[in-house]
Amino acid sequence: MDFSAVLPQFGSFIGVMAAFVVALSVIVAIHEYGHYIVGRWSGIKAEVFSLGFGPVLFSRVDKHGTRWQLAALPFGGYVKFLGDADAASGKDTDAMAATPPERLRQTMHGAPLWARTATVAAGPIFNFALSILIFAGVMMFQGKMAEPLEIGALKPLPAQGIELQPGDTVLDVAGADVPGYDDRGAFDAFSNALPDRDVMEYRVERDGIETTALGPHPLPPIVTQLAPQSAAFRAGMQAGDVITAVNGDAISSFTQLKNIVEASNGAPLALDVWREGETLELELTPRRTDEPRADGGFATVWRIGIAGGWSFEPGTERMGAVDATLAGVQQTYAVAANSLSGLYHMVTGAISSCNMSGPIGIAQASGAMASQGPENFIWFIAVLSTAVGLLNLFPVPVLDGGHLVFYAYEAVAGKPPSDGALRVMMTIGLTLILGLMVFALFNDIWCP
Repeated sequence: MDFSAVLPQFGSFIGVMAAFVVALSVIVAIHEYGHYIVGRWSGIKAEVFSLGFGPVLFSRVDKHGTRWQLAALPFGGYVKFLGDADAASGKDTDAMAATPPERLRQTMHGAPLWARTATVAAGPIFNFALSILIFAGVMMFQGKMAEPLEIGALKPLPAQGIELQPGDTVLDVAGADVPGYDDRGAFDAFSNALPDRDVMEYRVERDGIETTALGPHPLPPIVTQLAPQSAAFRAGMQAGDVITAVNGDAISSFTQLKNIVEASNGAPLALDVWREGETLELELTPRRTDEPRADGGFATVWRIGIAGGWSFEPGTERMGAVDATLAGVQQTYAVAANSLSGLYHMVTGAISSCNMSGPIGIAQASGAMASQGPENFIWFIAVLSTAVGLLNLFPVPVLDGGHLVFYAYEAVAGKPPSDGALRVMMTIGLTLILGLMVFALFNDIWCP
């Protein structure tokens, strides 16, 4: 066996699994801590807080009598409250019958309805809160693009004869005024109006004096981020690569690249890629991708899986905590809304069911985002946390949303469903969840 060929693949596998375990552990820990702390505040006693399943590797009992443990299989976790039969908070009838009356209030099944509802809802709410905090924190760290546009550090590019300098304030580019980045319509119009040239004239203010300077195309075909498991990622492209030609035809802008990929109809593309002064030749095949539209629907387009950006680092200004938090809320809402829209369109057959990833796909995405830097990986954790919180709110028995439906029934009917009915519905819910997991795993293996 050629171990020199196997070892890099093994190392890649270890990296992917490590990233997946870290992402999942953070999300599960926050979710379960939400259940635990709100339950404790509500007077419900937690017997076990477990991160992972299976054999216990480490445990300790705190002053509240809760056993905190780390288990061998790091693919989930649970809080077992007093009176629970299992990790899904099923009722332990025998244990409840043997519980002294004065302790029934401390059980999940003997606590008031409000306490149970708050405890169950806290898990998804903590997931959403984690997403908001991460999104807000990243936005505060990055700052927002200053207006008017200011030149920061120039990125390495193949363009020659560049006269722009860091600190220049851009007044216009090739005669076109630069709109605010938040005005997507105006910004797209600005981008489309730029000439397809590697170098163009900028009108700038430098040291208080208005002057002109040659600069690179402001939005060149540069790779700033790669989508996990995309055609570009699999072809070996890296952040910072500049695509200089497609099928032998030179290109100067990201708009040109986007138009060529969309018109390819899935035909293979030969790319000339400039990387740190060298030109590489790569071939990849665009993939059909279902992307959300502004009207709430989806459009099927061809993509190679890269994000573009500026030919320089734009100057930034600090984003305040309030603005960043509001932006974090908006980003979390957008992720949740797009997820629900995608699920609806998959169920109705409007888009491919291959858009649903299982554990293998999520693990690969974790590794891919981790390989692109800590900022991208942390952002991915926030996106995944929103998805986990949303999934847990689905009205399926076994999930938090299923328990909340039972509590809503109890609030209306004045009594909970019978133990027999609960067992049947929990079994149905578990079957549905296992079926969904098998379906998603099938997608991971067979979808292109």
